[in-house]
Formats: sequence, structure tokens, C-alpha cells
Amino acid sequence: MSFLAKNTELSPEQAKYDVGDQVAFTLEKQKFAGIVEKRYTNSFLISFNSDDPAIVDKYHNKVVINNKKLKMIKAAPHKKEEPKKED
Repeated sequence: MSFLAKNTELSPEQAKYDVGDQVAFTLEKQKFAGIVEKRYTNSFLISFNSDDPAIVDKYHNKVVINNKKLKMIKAAPHKKEEPKKED
């Protein structure tokens, strides 16, 4: 038995976001839109663009945001997996 087992169940807030989704969030009292790049336990890595040189210098166009602070703008298209054919 491993004591370092990862919790693989997603909270309802996390389940509504997936890699590739476009989301909105607030960072340093400014509103931004970005793309979900990676999912963590309670947060997401978001890539975004800013015209503010201080924001770009501090965050380098990537930030980790708690899932409760995100709002969905547009879900990414997801391919449905087709069942594999056996010969």
C-alpha cells in the first residue's frame, strides 16, 4: 500500500475545466482570459497574454490559478474516442 497515493477524483469545480479550455480570471485587479495548459489537484496552469510589462515580467504569460477563481469562456473541442477495431 502506498502512502503517497494521488487523489484521482475531481471536485465538481475541477470537472468543468479541461486542458485547452478558454477561461477568465482576475490577476492583480485586472481581468484576463487564457487557456488551460495543465491540471493540478486544486488549480490549473493558465497561459495568457498581457500588454502590461510588469505583469509579463512577473508572470511570463503563465500563472497557476485556483479552480474556484476561474470562469469558463469557451470549452475546447474534444475528440470522441472511437472503439478500436480488432482484426
